[in-house]
Amino acid sequence: MTNQIFAADYRDQPYWWDEAPRPAPSAEKPPAKVDVLVIGSGYTGLMAARETALGGRSTLVIDAKDAGFGCSSRNGGQVSTSIKPDLATLSGRYNREIGFGIRKEGINALDYISALIEGEKLDCDWRRVGRFHAAHNPKQYEHLAEYPKSQPKGLEIPMEVVPAAEQRREIGSDYYHGGIVYPRHASLHPGKFHLEMLRIAKAAGVQVIDHCPATTIERDGSGFRVVTAKGTVAARDVVVASNGYSGPMTPWQRRRVIPIGSYIIATEPWPKEKMLALLPNDRVLSDTRKLVFYYRLSPDQRRMVFGGRVAYMENDPRVSAPRLHAWMRLIFPELSTAKVTHSWMGYVAYTFDTLPHIGKQDGLYYAMGYCGSGISLATYFGARIGQQVLGKAEGRTPLDNIPFPTRPLYSGNPWFLAPSIFYYQLRDKLPI
Repeated sequence: MTNQIFAADYRDQPYWWDEAPRPAPSAEKPPAKVDVLVIGSGYTGLMAARETALGGRSTLVIDAKDAGFGCSSRNGGQVSTSIKPDLATLSGRYNREIGFGIRKEGINALDYISALIEGEKLDCDWRRVGRFHAAHNPKQYEHLAEYPKSQPKGLEIPMEVVPAAEQRREIGSDYYHGGIVYPRHASLHPGKFHLEMLRIAKAAGVQVIDHCPATTIERDGSGFRVVTAKGTVAARDVVVASNGYSGPMTPWQRRRVIPIGSYIIATEPWPKEKMLALLPNDRVLSDTRKLVFYYRLSPDQRRMVFGGRVAYMENDPRVSAPRLHAWMRLIFPELSTAKVTHSWMGYVAYTFDTLPHIGKQDGLYYAMGYCGSGISLATYFGARIGQQVLGKAEGRTPLDNIPFPTRPLYSGNPWFLAPSIFYYQLRDKLPI
């Protein structure tokens, strides 16, 4: 079955690149001096750069590879309000006021990205389709069904409980045990979204130079001297926006984010009516597994785009694709003969406290660690860190003074992922 799942036109690259190919490499050399240098050309970096450029600062974005090569053009295109720890957990760590503010930022991020896309008329297949979060066992459904009754005042979000007997209106499968619908959650085309962000950043005056890795960052008086593959740049301020692709050049940040591979396949196109029989409302889907699966229809509603964490070190899409296909067949037996046209992976940046982080360390600004909810959070916190560079009050967030934890002996290589994934695989099989 392994070799039979691949279509004749199969490619080891994101499906999103078909309609939104990565920009042609830049032949430009970086300027000798800028006000702001941003490392990383994903959602975070472009939004930070746009803010500083609109604020009158000369701004340069550099990237080691193609613009948006990382998760900004590789994700599943699901947009939510997700801040993972609940209010009780956050109140216990800090206090209720801080916890409330952090939780509110998830809601703010969804509102922000919606206003940005609609206000700037970004062409990215933005749709408020809602998300169906499915329970993978009866106990998880009980937890989900109780959640709407206990929403803290001021943090309420619309949701609808869907029992197993009614879940066919949300998904053409009996694999799950009911779930919950979040009607305000959305979908977009991540490749198109990134290109549109690139466009509006450049329109604001941002210079973007790709295939220009930074190799050294050194203090230079009140600013920084950044050595790149294409020349040395003096910058008053530097923003680190490398997230799950952070390297040894920024060791403090690298020690605090955990790059976790997330894998996705796209099937060959099928008749729209067959695909809509599987996802009748064209919603985005996720489930309650610790090793979550997430999936949706392509914007033209003719393909299944199916993702999950099916490995911990694998970077060969031809190896991860059959594993994802097997899970997809389990949920949707009708797709057993659907061939895979695209398979790819990207690195999600988790943190040890499962929170995003934003701030300044050793003079370097940073925003990162979105824990799987990077579309809305990276867009929102990218703008906020850009505002912080400008010294604007609206750049302040409840996360500004939160400690950014790491662990002893951790330097950015997540050696502990294998036992962790094995543990979570076992947990997902238990009725808890």
